[in-house]
Amino acid sequence: MLQDAIVIRHYQKLTDTLVELWNRGYRYDDLRLYVDGYLAALRNTNAVEPHMIHRLEEETFRYIYDPSNFELQPLPQPEADYC
Repeated sequence: MLQDAIVIRHYQKLTDTLVELWNRGYRYDDLRLYVDGYLAALRNTNAVEPHMIHRLEEETFRYIYDPSNFELQPLPQPEADYC
């Protein structure tokens, strides 16, 4: 479980972007590449402690491999006008 506020913000940003990329047609390999690049940038900037980046990586890949996070949501059906 992530507890650091900065790491939680990175997690939220990552997962929101992953869902957006999925909805645009990217698939698991592409998502993994995106996460790898994001984490590499965090490591290079030293913005977050290395052990926190490792936890972020674990949680993000757990998110990716949970298929329920990428199910297509049904579009709402317009209400029929019976007037």
